[in-house]
Amino acid sequence: MRVSQGMISNNMLKNISSSYGSLNKYMNQLSSGKKITRPSDDPVVAMKGMGYRSQLSNIKQYERNLGEVHNWIDNTDEAMSEVTLIMHKINDLTIQASNGTYDGEDRSNIGKEVDQLIDQLVNIANTRVNDKYLFNGTDTNGVIDEEGNRIPPFTRDEDGNFTVSNNKEDVLIEISAGVRFKVNSDPSSVFSKEFFDDLQKLADDLNNGDIPDEGIGSHLETIEGHLNKTLSEHATIGARKNRIELIENRLANQSISAESMMSDNEDADVVEVIMSLTMQEAIHRASLSAGARVLQPTLLDFLR
Repeated sequence: MRVSQGMISNNMLKNISSSYGSLNKYMNQLSSGKKITRPSDDPVVAMKGMGYRSQLSNIKQYERNLGEVHNWIDNTDEAMSEVTLIMHKINDLTIQASNGTYDGEDRSNIGKEVDQLIDQLVNIANTRVNDKYLFNGTDTNGVIDEEGNRIPPFTRDEDGNFTVSNNKEDVLIEISAGVRFKVNSDPSSVFSKEFFDDLQKLADDLNNGDIPDEGIGSHLETIEGHLNKTLSEHATIGARKNRIELIENRLANQSISAESMMSDNEDADVVEVIMSLTMQEAIHRASLSAGARVLQPTLLDFLR
């Protein structure tokens, strides 16, 4: 095959153009810190990067969901702590009232205090966080009447009659792939109708001067039973908190792992890129120097 000056010139220009492309590639890698700047540079790297980003995005969402879980669990834990303190207080007041040293007026005063503590228990049962009821199952918004007023799930009227929530459905929040975590407490586990009615009976007996000491003391066993239920629910919440911490640590490790894999897949090795760029610059200069020698003057150059 006859090699002409035109063929030599075209090949030289093609090679120089390819050299410019390599220089551009290494310059982009050095300035961006990434192996590729567009998917066509390396489709495999691009596809893997999409997968890692999707995985990392899911992990971040689960971590945000855990924030909501903490909100529910922590506030429920605080509510149970307060209920426990109140029940201990009621138990102590009942013991005082049944020891035979208090007269009717003294018991009545204790009854008034118990009455206030019952109201506080109703308030705790109606605890709202971010405008959501904690102890009303999935009906976190409560009931709105015709006038637009919100009706709380737990109420006490002037005669000591109670209405309590019967919504026992679990509030579930997804915290990892396929795992939905229960964040609410069953309202009947502590704030049952029996719970409030028994406390109201105690308050009524304390305000009734004709009830003997034994009658007041008979409430102690009932109070202890409700206190044990409260402690049991509190322990259940504590167990959930411990599990959440384990899941939180696991997600943190997964996040670090996903970011590391994404970095290994996409981030350029700066030292290697600099070496490649330096080598390519030397090759490019050599190509230009060789090209200057190959493109010798022709007859047309003189005719100009």
